[in-house]
Amino acid sequence: MNDTTNDITDETAPPRGALVLIPVALGETPWPDFLPATAQQRLGTIRHFVVENARAARAQLKRLDFPGALRDTDIRELAADAHETVLDTLLAPALHGEDIGLMSDAGCPAIADPGARLVARAHALGLRVVPQVGPSSILLALMGSGLNGQRFAFHGYLPVADAERDHHIRALEDESRRRALTQIFIETPYRNERLFAALLRVCQARTRLCLARDLTTADEYLRTRNVADWKRAAPPPLARRPALFLLLA
Repeated sequence: MNDTTNDITDETAPPRGALVLIPVALGETPWPDFLPATAQQRLGTIRHFVVENARAARAQLKRLDFPGALRDTDIRELAADAHETVLDTLLAPALHGEDIGLMSDAGCPAIADPGARLVARAHALGLRVVPQVGPSSILLALMGSGLNGQRFAFHGYLPVADAERDHHIRALEDESRRRALTQIFIETPYRNERLFAALLRVCQARTRLCLARDLTTADEYLRTRNVADWKRAAPPPLARRPALFLLLA
C-alpha cells in the first residue's frame, strides 16, 4: 500500500504568503504619479509590513491611501545587521499564508537598501517574492542621463576624507574610461556641494557628469554636461537635497 501522508499534508496545509516589494514616493508626490493602480490595490490587502523606519513607513502608507487602520497594522523595522533568526521572525506571517509588504524609506526596496537581506532569506525559505513597479532614483537618473545604460555600476557613498575621496574619484573615472562604464554614486545631502566641487576639480574636462536631484518631484533637476561645461555654468542648488551623481569618461 502506498503511503499518501505527505501528499495529504501538502494539500491541506495553508498556502504560503508572498513577500511583496512595494515602492514608495521619492518626495512629496501623490501616489498616482509614481505607482500603478494595481500595485496600490495590492498594498491595500497587506496587513504585515517590514520597513526601515516605522514612522516614515506610516507617513508613506498614508500617502499611498492605505485603507487599513494603521494602529491595527503590523509594522516592524528591519535593522541592517539583523541576525538570520530575526529575518525568519519577520517572515513568519508569510510562512502561515499571509502576504508581507517590504518598504524602503524612499523609492524601491532592496535597491541600495537593507531589505535585500530579507529578500534573500525569503528565497532561501522558498517564499514567493513579488516586486511591484515603482520609482528607483538610481534607474531614473540613469535613464535620463544619456550615459551608458548597457554597462553601469552603483557605488553608494564615496569616502568622506578629501584625499581618499579624490583618489576614489580618479579610480572610478579611470575604470569608466577603460570599460565604457557609467559610474553612479550618492552623497549625504549636506555634503553634495563638496562632492560636486571635487568632481569638477579632479575629473578630466571631457568626462560627462550628470546631476539628478529631487527626481519625480516638482523640484526635479536632471542635467548632463561635460566637466568643462559644468565649470562654466552656475551650479544647481544641491545643499540638503537628495541627489545622484553619474559620470562617464
